[in-house]
Amino acid sequence: MTHPHSDQDDATHFGFSEVPLSEKQGLVDNVFHKVARRYDIMNDLMSGGMHRLWKDVFVGKVNTRSQAGFRHLDVAGGTGDIAFRVAQKAGSDAKIVVLDINGDMLEVGRDRARERGLDDRVEFVQANAESLPFPDNHFDAYTIAFGIRNVPRIQVGLNEAFRVLKPGGRFLCLEFSQVAVPGLDKIYEAYSFNVIPAVGKLVAGDAEPYRYLVESIQKFPRADDFEGMIRKAGFRRTGFERLTGGVVAIHSGWKPY
Repeated sequence: MTHPHSDQDDATHFGFSEVPLSEKQGLVDNVFHKVARRYDIMNDLMSGGMHRLWKDVFVGKVNTRSQAGFRHLDVAGGTGDIAFRVAQKAGSDAKIVVLDINGDMLEVGRDRARERGLDDRVEFVQANAESLPFPDNHFDAYTIAFGIRNVPRIQVGLNEAFRVLKPGGRFLCLEFSQVAVPGLDKIYEAYSFNVIPAVGKLVAGDAEPYRYLVESIQKFPRADDFEGMIRKAGFRRTGFERLTGGVVAIHSGWKPY
């Protein structure tokens, strides 16, 4: 007797390990539960402090002046890093929503929003990137920074991004990529696999979350393959820009009218 196939039975990768698709989200949640309060330190470790500059460049591409009542969605942005930068750029009537599946990360973001006096302009929602709790054609811009590689079904996440954007809306994704400078790739790989988990253990008392994050970067699709996935979701005028020798890339696409 055959059983109906469910994609929840499929295997996927969790770092370099293979796990059932249905288990990946819980494993990812556990990583971010462990690092939520030290997330900025973690990003500084993983990028040598460069993540702050990358995020500035990234948010510089968000056109917040396109119209009154600008609506922005930042996915997997629990601690508010991207949202607060967008809020600084946008008019006071802008509506910024931070969505994250992890409650610990959102708690950090809410605390930081209160400290900055932005809690009336930035809303925090706990939900899944693969099933966004918003109507079609709702947002002017969608951003996701260092989060897409943690989505178990990336194509489903991209399809959802397309759905909730208004026609003419822009998708922007900042993610670790493949180093494109000969020699630098080997140095970066050695740093990633040897230094980051060791320092993670020293700073946060646990090397495992950092090991997963390094491995997840290695498993992420190549920049041109990922662009193909963005186009498959329906986006047009797609492209990517490599920063810092290809350590990260900014991907973008527009929802056609």
